[in-house]
Formats: sequence, C-alpha cells, structure tokens
Amino acid sequence: MKKRIVIPALCFAVMSTPAFAKSVHAASSPASKTVVKYVDVQKGSNLLLRAKASKSGTVLARLPRGTSVTVYSVSGGWSKVKAAGKTGYVSTAYLAAAKPASTQAGSAVKTVTKYVNIDKGSNLLLRSEPSKSASVLAKLPRGASVTVYSISGSWAKIKANGNTGFVYAKYLSTAKIATSPQTVTKYVDVDPDSSLLLRKTASEKGTVLARLKRGTSIKVLSVSGSWAKISVSGKTGYAKASYLSATKPAAVAIKYVNVPANDPLNMRTAPSASASIITKLARGVKVEVYAETTGWSKIKVYGTTGYVSSKSLSTTKPSGSASPGGSTGTSSGGVSNTGTSNTGGKAGSVTSGTSNTGTTGSTANGTVNTGTSVGQTSGASNTGGTTAGQTTGTTSGGNPASGTTTTNGTSTGQNTSSAGSSASNTGSSGSGTSPQQTPAVTKYVNVQAGSALNMRQAPSTSASIITQLARGTAVQVISETGGWSKVTANGTTGYVSSQYLSETPVGTSIIDKTYQSYSVSLDQMAGIEMAAYPQTDKKYSTYIRSDALIVDDTTHPTKGVVFGSGWNVRGGAGTNYWVVGQVLNGETVEILSVEKGTDGKTWYKISYNKTWVNASPDDVKYYLDPTNFANDPVQSLQFLKLSETAGLDKEEVNEKILAGKGVLSGQAESFITAADLYGINEIYLIAHALLETGNGTSELAQGVQYKGRTVYNMYGICAYDDSPVESGAEYAYNAGWFTPEAAIIGGAQFIASGYIRGGQDTLYKMRWNPAAAAETGSASHQYATDIGWAAKQVTQMYNLYHLLNTYRIQLEIPQYKP
Repeated sequence: MKKRIVIPALCFAVMSTPAFAKSVHAASSPASKTVVKYVDVQKGSNLLLRAKASKSGTVLARLPRGTSVTVYSVSGGWSKVKAAGKTGYVSTAYLAAAKPASTQAGSAVKTVTKYVNIDKGSNLLLRSEPSKSASVLAKLPRGASVTVYSISGSWAKIKANGNTGFVYAKYLSTAKIATSPQTVTKYVDVDPDSSLLLRKTASEKGTVLARLKRGTSIKVLSVSGSWAKISVSGKTGYAKASYLSATKPAAVAIKYVNVPANDPLNMRTAPSASASIITKLARGVKVEVYAETTGWSKIKVYGTTGYVSSKSLSTTKPSGSASPGGSTGTSSGGVSNTGTSNTGGKAGSVTSGTSNTGTTGSTANGTVNTGTSVGQTSGASNTGGTTAGQTTGTTSGGNPASGTTTTNGTSTGQNTSSAGSSASNTGSSGSGTSPQQTPAVTKYVNVQAGSALNMRQAPSTSASIITQLARGTAVQVISETGGWSKVTANGTTGYVSSQYLSETPVGTSIIDKTYQSYSVSLDQMAGIEMAAYPQTDKKYSTYIRSDALIVDDTTHPTKGVVFGSGWNVRGGAGTNYWVVGQVLNGETVEILSVEKGTDGKTWYKISYNKTWVNASPDDVKYYLDPTNFANDPVQSLQFLKLSETAGLDKEEVNEKILAGKGVLSGQAESFITAADLYGINEIYLIAHALLETGNGTSELAQGVQYKGRTVYNMYGICAYDDSPVESGAEYAYNAGWFTPEAAIIGGAQFIASGYIRGGQDTLYKMRWNPAAAAETGSASHQYATDIGWAAKQVTQMYNLYHLLNTYRIQLEIPQYKP
C-alpha cells in the first residue's frame, strides 16, 4: 500500500471546473432523487448547517444528533440538505442512513485525564475533526494535560486549553510526562569553507543573526521539522538540523587517490555505490578530506564536493601518479586499454581496442567487450574507464570530465526494483562492499510490427505460454542462458527467446524535452523532503541503542524486550544516522549483533521487519535527482506531461491491456471518457489504476460495503495508511462512487482537479512537488510518501505507449540550482 499525503481541500472539496459544470447543466437530466438521512455526531455535539459547501460558509443552523435531513446531492465530502426548514450544506461524514441511538437523559459523559507523549520539541496537532486533512485548532506540546471524552479507532476526542477537537490516541499517555527542558550539545557540520546560518525564525526568509563555522559547538533547545532551535555565543535562533552533528567534525586532512594507474576512482554524489558519479579521479590526485564514515570519505577536489571509497585514499602520494595533462587510462573514441573487469563478482577479460556497441558479450566465461551494456556495478569501473551501464568522458590528471552520459537502453544508478547493486572489483574504485546480486538489465521486445513475443513458463518452445509481449515492450532481464532470457514484464516473470530482445528502444516515437528550473539546490530539496519522513519498502540494516532493550544474556541472548517508549531504530550504529522507525514499549526484537556506535555507545543490530520505513537520505536524494532518470527511455516517463491525452482505441485497450485485469477488464471506455472530460493522459490513468488495484484485484477495486452501499476506489484516493480500506471506502461513499465506472471517472476528476490542473502534471511533480518546496521550504501536497512511487509506474506506462504505432511524448525535466 502506498503512503498518501493529500491536501485537506482535496479530500473535502473536490469541485468540478465552472466550464464542466456549465456543460453538465446544459444537458438534459432526470429529476434529482432525494434521500432521508440522520445526523450522526457525538452525543452532546451539533452538526453545522452552512450556507455553502465550505468550512468558511455562514452557519445557518446547528443540528443535534438524530436530526432527520433530506439529502439533495453529494459532492466532494459535502451534502446539500434540507433540515429545520432551511437548505444548506453539511459534512457528509456525519450523516447516517439509520437513526443513531438517542442519548439517555441525564447521563454524564465519563472523562479521563491523559498527557501528550511525543518527541521533545515536537507538538501534537489538535484537529477540528477525526481526519488528517481537518483544520488544526492548536498545537499541544509534550506533557500537556488533556481531558479525553472518547476514543474511536485511532482518534481521541479531547479538550485542551479551552479547545475541543481530535488527536491521535497513540500519542496520549496515562502517566504524566517529564517536560523539563534538556539541551543537547552538537556541532556545526558544514563544508570547511561554508557556514551555517543562524536565523531569527525557523524559515529560509528569517533574518540572519550569525554565520556559524564548521565545528562550532552549539546547544540544541528543541527540534521541529527540519529546524533546530539553538543557543550559541549568547544568541538564540534557528538553524537547519541536518547540518548539526553529535560529534565534532574532523579537521580537514590532505590525502591522495591511490588506485591503479588505469582504473580511476569514482567520486559520487552521496556515500552509496548507487549514487550518481560526479567525476573520476586519477591516481595521485590531491583531495581534501573532511569527513569519514562507514567506508566513505567526503572530499573536495577541483572545487567540487563528493564521496569516494576511503580505502582508495592514502596519506602519501603514490608512486607512478599521472602527471598534469596525462592520461588516466581512458582514450577517446571508445577504445579501452587491456585490463580486468568484474561483472557479477567474476573476473573476466576486456578485449583491447575494440568496440562492440549494441551486442551482448559472452557472460558464460566472463568475457565482456568494451561498449557492451551489462548493468550497474557497485562503484567499479571496467579497466579502460567504461563503467558497466554508463559511459564517461575522458579524464586527465588536470580538471576532470564534468560527468557521465547515460548509455541508451540501460538503467543508470540504482535499480528501482532492487535494494542492492553488484560488487566492485578488488582494487577498483567504489564502496568496496561485499558482492551482491547484479541488478536486472532493461531490454526491449524487437519483433515485427503486428507480431508479439511469447513469454513461457520455462526456457523451452514446448513450455506453456504465460502471455504475449508487444513490440517495444520493456522487460527486465534477470538472467540469460542457452538462447533464453528470464525476464519480468508488467509484473509477470517468465522466459523469452533472447534473439528478440534489443538493448535499444524499438518503435517510432517523437520525444520533445523541455526543462523547468527551480530556485533550490538538490541538497536543499533532499533536506526538505527528509523532514517529511518519506517512506520506502527497501530493507536496511537497522540498529537500536543497547539501553533500549532488556536482554537476558543467559537464557535468551538474541532476544530483547523494549523498555520504555519513543525509542528510535536507526540506519546505523549511532545517533547521527537517520531514524528508520520506532519500536513500542514491551515489543520483542531479534538481536543480530552487537556493535560500538559512532557516539561511543553500545548498539544492537536488530531485525526490523516493517513493510514501510523512513527512507535513507541517500535513497531520497537518488529518487529526487532528475539526472538519474532523464536519459532512460523508461524512467524518463516520470517527466511525461500528463495534461495531454494519448488518443487510444477502446477495443485495442480492452484486448491488449485490460483483458484479465479483474474488475478493470472491459473498462477502456471509462478511462477514455475520464481522459476526455478532465484533460488527463489516459495511459497514466490506466497504469495508475493497475498499480493501485493490483491489476484490478484489490479489495477497494472489487467493491466494499460502507454504510449499506457497495463502493469502489480505483486510484487509492484518501486510502490512508492506518486504515486504507476504511478511509478509502469513506471517501468513495462521500464521492458517490457506487460503480467501477463512477470510481474510474470520478477518481480522474480528483486527480485532475487536485494535481494536473494545479500544475503538478508529471509523476515527478505529483510525488515531489518541487515548486511548492522551493516556495515554502516544506514538503506539501504530494500524492504519495513512497520515494519510488513515480519510478514504479513508468514501465507499465512505457509498455502501454508501445501498443501505439506512432506517438509523441512531451517531457518536462526539472533542473535544480547548483
């Protein structure tokens, strides 16, 4: 289930455009059908009847629990009703088909006192209604006393500081919480020649009070979002929390690149083998090192900052270093020097002086021809300067080449469906991590136009046919042997004949690219997104401090019981690592090993089997960086302009796309109608629905009962994580989605109104919303919290496009400031 973040207005007031409303009223329609319902609010409360469908509408009347109302229509969370002789609007969520039980006269409401139990420096939001999209009435600090009237589901109705509203019940404690302020000493951790701005307010626009140098000791008073309230040199203000470290950063050290003369060192954008390569450094190049952690060194060279493998640096200049202007082993024209390559952890030879572009070398004996696409390696370079899956410019001992150029038809950087990457060769540049499985390579079905490629259950022409793949279909090649390739396409895995796969895209298409600039840097954007706790289903090594667990070393040394609440599980042994998630008081966890942390404390490496966790800074930055996807024929569809329709044929869609897709089978006309009505790309709508409904088989897609009606939700709209089926069904009920067709068309209106027409008309912008982040300095109005949400949809979209004979694609690619 994908994580949803939906702006309040969208879940309560999704309105059609005036033009569309005008066209609807112009057409003949049957008389409106009314229905009688009843006010269903908390006992002692009233439902507000307003003059218009908005929380700002004038209150016409207060309707007590059980009041009978006549409902004329329902739209976007509001019902037009008549009650007590007045006609107006009420929130649909508080109407029921059956009359609620009446209040017993004189019965007293039983209350209980509880206390806000959240992280220090944070606040608990008191909302007007039990919904994450409801307006915020107040912010309650840690330890605040509240009166609890009732608890329903995950929400508690409370009174605090004279305000009555709703909060998440899990953040309330029966025991009083210690609130004595605790300051923490931290250090400014910025580049050696940079400074951290101390501002008067927690905003990028706040007045600058001081500029703090690297290593400055400060007192942290509290942390809220991405800002820390700090005290330093007699001044109190706010600074970005991401630039504060628990340990004092090391002084700058001078080191030298120490790799084989013909095997340059990859400098990357982040301390990860899957991060983008900035440039390649020749043997003997002098670098400034100002941080080292988990096998990586943060360095500065040629005015550029990046990360390299620590083991490839030495304190003394190695002999035989390249002289200024000398060659690093890569010559122009694509010819490589003889050396060794490491593909999938096996040694093999590289043919000297040859270029075999577009063909696949023999993987059986490890031989790889220069220019052959073999997928990503974990920081390793083929000797001669060609990285598998990428092509780099010539690098000399002087100023290095500016970067890398993506090889057509291959996947650059991190594989979006794999948590790891392959091993680096001993002595080559990169992370030096242990070997892992090589990521799948993207290839394309290349058969005659009008034909299809059979995918079979086994590598044999006598094996059963699973499905047929159209010309141009993108597939992920898992392995290849004996003329057969094991591939995954459109969520299905099987075998196809290798001779009908091409390394370059197939088909006739016109691709137009435009670029949109934003006033934030990629690093700033990553910091903004990290403050919103973006999610991933990737598995990390996870750690918890030893004093969080009670361990019986005698009887159960590998089991620990969590003692206390609020314990963070981190992505490394130390508080300087990001928070992956939390554990609950009394929860039992499996201990895998014991390690000394970067903070000097003892940490346990534990098994943390949550499906969705907080993503690492490296992974967030990877998915944010457009350069990782812009040149990939499949992944570049993250930047497809969704405000243009594709003009699909109904019969072809039903036959080739929707056949066998559960409740979505035969629904091509609904998708095409939705696209025409609301100006949205129908290929995107279909791909989105297939993803969210599990090819038309999810519970919400097949229909669930809600308040006596069967409702449908095809796009996972308002299906929140804590109750996806219930919250998704509630929204569908309020929107009137009582048939699959209504859910397809109505959901398209929601997406178009809330995102496409609002300028978020690419998958990338729907996920990350860079314009709002640049303007406000915070993550807002994002369709999902899964960092890979956009990347996970594009293969399906790519394959759907290739059902067309010819097509035009308009891409809008983001550009962040340097």
